[in-house]
Amino acid sequence: MKTLRVLAVSAAVLVATSPAFADEKVVTDEGVATFSFFKPASVRAEVGTTGYGGAVSYNVNPYVGLTAGYNGGDISWTDNIKVDGTEYDLDMDNNTAYLNAEIRPWANWFYMAAGTAYIDNDYDLQKRIGAGDTLSINGDNYQLATGTGEGGIRGKMNYKNNIAPYLGLGFSPSITDRFGVFGEIGAYYVGNPEVNLDQYNLAPVAGNPVLAETAKNRLERDIRNDDKYKWLPVAKLGLSLRF
Repeated sequence: MKTLRVLAVSAAVLVATSPAFADEKVVTDEGVATFSFFKPASVRAEVGTTGYGGAVSYNVNPYVGLTAGYNGGDISWTDNIKVDGTEYDLDMDNNTAYLNAEIRPWANWFYMAAGTAYIDNDYDLQKRIGAGDTLSINGDNYQLATGTGEGGIRGKMNYKNNIAPYLGLGFSPSITDRFGVFGEIGAYYVGNPEVNLDQYNLAPVAGNPVLAETAKNRLERDIRNDDKYKWLPVAKLGLSLRF
């Protein structure tokens, strides 16, 4: 999130010096022609923290546009989550369709985005341990059960059928009259996820309680109620083609 703040400040500082979508007079063999930087429709390819995909945009005027897109795939914005001091591996399967309104207050490459998305993301959670390792769950320690080669905690965290509001900042400068690049940072408010976990091949270290269903439920609750998982960060880059 610190990186998102730095990029947002940089964009705000630069935007005041950027040219607007103005028409430009060009001298040709046939005389004087008018070249317009403003192209109302565009398509783009994008990749980022919410996966990879594309979008189509239509600008009603140089100040207001609409963008609809889709991001999917297994790109992760983080590789692990930490609960009660223990890190769990996180593997994402993204499935996000979105619709944003883009406001360009200075009619140039800087824009502010607001919209909504349908988010149906699945995250695999896992913490593996081997012989001689110890796993801490809610302050209690567990080791590999005798006669097994691997054990731990595994399960799912997901945001199912979730309609999430979105706010972001972006830039989309032109390279030529038709091709350009873009970048965007922001966040979806997704609320608390659903979490379902199971332990396998674990045994308590001497002096620790047997891993009961109540301990597993508490671990699920700790992940589910952590405020930082209410927000899904967005950072993406791409190429655009204007029409």
